[in-house]
Amino acid sequence: MQKTINDLVQLQELMEARLQQDTLTPGSRLAPLDAAIRKMLDALPPTVGPVFERVQRKLMVGIVPVVNGVCTGCGIALPGSLDQDVRAMRGVHQCPSCSRFLFAPDPGPRRKPPSPRSRAAAPRRRPVPRTSTGIARFSAPALMMPGFQASTAEEAIRAMCAQLVAEKFAENADRLAESALRREAISSTAIENGLAFPHVRGADGGGLSLALAASPRGIAFNPELRTKTRLVFLVVIPSAASAFYLQLLSGLIKSLDRAEARRKLIEAESPEDLWKALTQATRRHIA
Repeated sequence: MQKTINDLVQLQELMEARLQQDTLTPGSRLAPLDAAIRKMLDALPPTVGPVFERVQRKLMVGIVPVVNGVCTGCGIALPGSLDQDVRAMRGVHQCPSCSRFLFAPDPGPRRKPPSPRSRAAAPRRRPVPRTSTGIARFSAPALMMPGFQASTAEEAIRAMCAQLVAEKFAENADRLAESALRREAISSTAIENGLAFPHVRGADGGGLSLALAASPRGIAFNPELRTKTRLVFLVVIPSAASAFYLQLLSGLIKSLDRAEARRKLIEAESPEDLWKALTQATRRHIA
């Protein structure tokens, strides 16, 4: 069962990569991704592959982690027996509500539980105010990183993940970075005009969050591109927000189509200046 679950997770990453590639560069050649997806689908058990393909096509996310006994795709509390079966990998299971396939995420290294006193004092993940509109629904001045000094994609991603965690918008910087780097290995999220959109899916426990790093010097994000990347948007995407992420991505690309809009972001000298430039650039395309 472990192999089938792993194959489904990898297949979903490929399908997501194809969707994102089509959004980033419409008309780009997708044949290699299509061939890899078809090969993986055909290798799945006949009782799993066709069902997964239908669920993925309908809901955009075909397999999701179970966290605290809850399907992170639709938010329903699973029956205790089903939760146990998923964690023990006794078969391949679907959510009885949304039909997504389920898996138990890697719990990571064990840590000593905090004392009641330290637990009460521990900072919680920062919420985004419900009254926020536009890009402020997903980000904040604290996630703006002007004058960015990274020279490679890995260095940039790790620094941005650390910022997200430091500002309480996410948890576990190393795990976030490894997930984003695995996604980059499938196909780079860097495109023309000096933009890159690395991201992490399935990071549940909070809302969709976006950090922005502006690098006047430029980053060698994708060696295949002739130009360096100067604006990196790192997005953490809960399972429930996967469909909306493509809308956000499309809005960002439209907002930064003009060289003047990109220049203002790149030349910002403080987080407050970068935040102001970003909100102005995106107000027409991100509601």
